[in-house]
Amino acid sequence: MATYQIATIEGDGIGPEVTQAAMKVLTEACGSDTLSFEMRDGGAGHYVKSGEVLPEDTFVACRDMHAILHGAAGLPGIVYPDGTEVGNDLHLRLRFRLDLYANMRPVKLLRGVRSPLRDVEAGIDYVIVRENTEGLYASRGAGVLLRGEVASDTLVVTRKGTERVARFAFDLSRRRNGAPRDGKRRVTVCDKANILRTYAFFRAVCDEVATEYPDVEIDYAYADAITVHLVKKPDFYDVIVAENMFGDIISDLGAATAGGMGISPSGEIGDHQALFQGAHGSAPDIAGQNVASPLATILSGSLMLRWLSERHGDATLAGAADRIDAAVNTVLAEGIAVPRDLGGQAGCTEVADAVCRALG
Repeated sequence: MATYQIATIEGDGIGPEVTQAAMKVLTEACGSDTLSFEMRDGGAGHYVKSGEVLPEDTFVACRDMHAILHGAAGLPGIVYPDGTEVGNDLHLRLRFRLDLYANMRPVKLLRGVRSPLRDVEAGIDYVIVRENTEGLYASRGAGVLLRGEVASDTLVVTRKGTERVARFAFDLSRRRNGAPRDGKRRVTVCDKANILRTYAFFRAVCDEVATEYPDVEIDYAYADAITVHLVKKPDFYDVIVAENMFGDIISDLGAATAGGMGISPSGEIGDHQALFQGAHGSAPDIAGQNVASPLATILSGSLMLRWLSERHGDATLAGAADRIDAAVNTVLAEGIAVPRDLGGQAGCTEVADAVCRALG
């Protein structure tokens, strides 16, 4: 039986709590010998102590081990001289140094969770694939601040970057069951091609890639319009591909329609490495109180198992991921342990224990 080394960074705030909860569930689902969680330092708190947000030995572990599991990072007031947050720099450095070019954000309405939307009879089940290394965020640390009067950042779109993230989106659609409304496999290109050349180029490259996938429908939505569509007709969507900044924004909107950031998982995927973490922040105001929901991190762990399963041809990991997803649905649908952000009273360890029991 294979053992997979998981570079594990708990981080800051609620990061240690939700990470430990996810590790417990993953171990219960996979067995004690399948995953080896290798704990590594990193985050805003570590920066305060050492001057490093991402120590080199942590980076090497993330590069060389089978996958990365991250809790959360960031603390109030811990910023660089330019005002940007130290905590965010942890996964940003990993993202760019490991070339994790596809940010995958599933948006799914789970059983037992009430959407703030009224008309979602067909359900919400789509994935936002965000280009993760280019776009407006390519200017990170490289923008211009002139005389304290003028600031500028550059939006970068390349053919290589767009082709590979578009292929990731189309391949993902092929592995899914289509949109809830009509069962069609569909990739929606989110852009502002009507205004800016960079986005027109992004769309044109996506069009070229689409010719390789005649079984997947291509669709288009401007970034402003899609904020309306995700509220009015979320069941229409299967996979959405977007530039970095637009993808970042619409991902949080999508998460809100399906219950909030506390149950929103994410994966940052490259050709050789991948990082998995809940899409929420470090929530330092509730850290150490055992009240945070671990579900986003647990579901991110499920994404990790699926990625490892595909990469290593290990079907047992995909089976464990299926069981985790089913257990989370059971816990929420039956009201066994509902976290506070979903209207319940269950604490972090209580939710994790309930998911472990449901796995049985």
